[in-house]
Amino acid sequence: MSRDRSACYNFQSQPLTRRAMLERSSVGFGSLALAGLLAEETFADSAALDQTPMAPKAPHFAPRAKRMIFMFMHGGPSQVDTFDYKPLLARDDGKPFPGKKPRIQSGPTGDLLASPWKFRQRGESGTHVSDLFPHVGRVVDDLCIVNSIHGSNSRHGAALLELHTGSDTFIRPSMGSWITYGLGSENQNLPGFVTICPTLGHGGVNAWSSAFLPAHYQGTPIGTSRVKAETAKIPFIENHRISRRLQRMELDLLAEMGQEQLTKTGPDDALESRIESFELAFRMQREVPQIQQIEGETAETLRLYGADQEPTRNFGLQCLMARRFCEAGVRFVQVTHSYKWDQHGNLRNGHGKNAAEVDQPIAGLITDLKRRGLLQDTLVLWGGEFGRTPTAQGNRDGRDHNPHACSMFLAGGGIQGGLRFGKTDDYGYYAVEDKVHFHDLHATILHLLGLDHERLTYRYAGRDFRLTDVHGRIVKGIFA
Repeated sequence: MSRDRSACYNFQSQPLTRRAMLERSSVGFGSLALAGLLAEETFADSAALDQTPMAPKAPHFAPRAKRMIFMFMHGGPSQVDTFDYKPLLARDDGKPFPGKKPRIQSGPTGDLLASPWKFRQRGESGTHVSDLFPHVGRVVDDLCIVNSIHGSNSRHGAALLELHTGSDTFIRPSMGSWITYGLGSENQNLPGFVTICPTLGHGGVNAWSSAFLPAHYQGTPIGTSRVKAETAKIPFIENHRISRRLQRMELDLLAEMGQEQLTKTGPDDALESRIESFELAFRMQREVPQIQQIEGETAETLRLYGADQEPTRNFGLQCLMARRFCEAGVRFVQVTHSYKWDQHGNLRNGHGKNAAEVDQPIAGLITDLKRRGLLQDTLVLWGGEFGRTPTAQGNRDGRDHNPHACSMFLAGGGIQGGLRFGKTDDYGYYAVEDKVHFHDLHATILHLLGLDHERLTYRYAGRDFRLTDVHGRIVKGIFA
């Protein structure tokens, strides 16, 4: 296969660059946009538009899921206080950890610390869930809780990037960018990748960056972690000063100037992506305002997500918006509870407050997706960048970072519900059975979406890159 300078998609056919497509089809940017607006409903089947960057692309094989929602708990929730039940930890509270602590630790820790919360068996599956998450416990039969997740780094920034991009040492495209690169978008009038109230710390924009992938695969942030969800909007989405006709004329002029520049320089990813972003922004004016207005949601739906009250309103609105964007055709949506789960001290109050903010919205999202028929082909992921130690910090009211074991759960999109997969040691310090590294998690996610993680590559700086680099094992034991 001949290789384009900018892309190594590694499917059966090599996609044309925007410039090459326009040269071969002998149409201008304005005509392309007009054709798109006139043929919205047949976008996926249009031979001309199949070559546009965000057009739907065929997966490598039949997918179990079509889209994904990632609920990121920034800071690192404690697995032994949430979903990894350890009765011996309660029995041996205050005793020294009988095993060997890691050679590299974030900070010194003391003796074993029992969880302040009781665990109860929930649902028909009888899965143990902490009293921190009573609402999640009610939907546990829809969840696959993986207790053997582990990563490579004990620092927030590096661990966060490894979870999001597959690398804790280099700038790489984010998981959402890889997925939209591989599958495109189901709606030409919306971004393929949206991140709601994302964190600006510990890697910041690199967590949703497309890095060396073309810029149109980058996540579109809606607000930041400093902004309340109710005020987090895509800015400047409505233009009351200039008519759509005049905007179209301005974009056509910019496109002509861009085409002239491309004729002189040849393919230019930055310029072509910028032109595409202008066109997308123009099209977004048709749909985004309606998606961002939740006035049409019923009072019952708002109550389901906890969006009608405190302390669940903020995260509840994020989860509700995630459902609305997915329903409208966005391929990958991330919501972030940031930066709150880093309890080196004040564990009881900190984790208690955090769980109270997210428990009902998480369960509400799972319930709402299921009753709307969306859960069966929507993959949902919940988790943080690492777990916590079963040993104590902060005057025996805190836990240190622990990349050697953390709990995450998945739901929907081909996942077996009511399953607890993988095990840690008797105290929850190390993953020991059916271990799942972040690389394995990424390989599995791509597989569920119909993508072979070894074939989804992009040529950059002389080599073919992929989300899983040279690693990754598909965890088939969690499939339905």
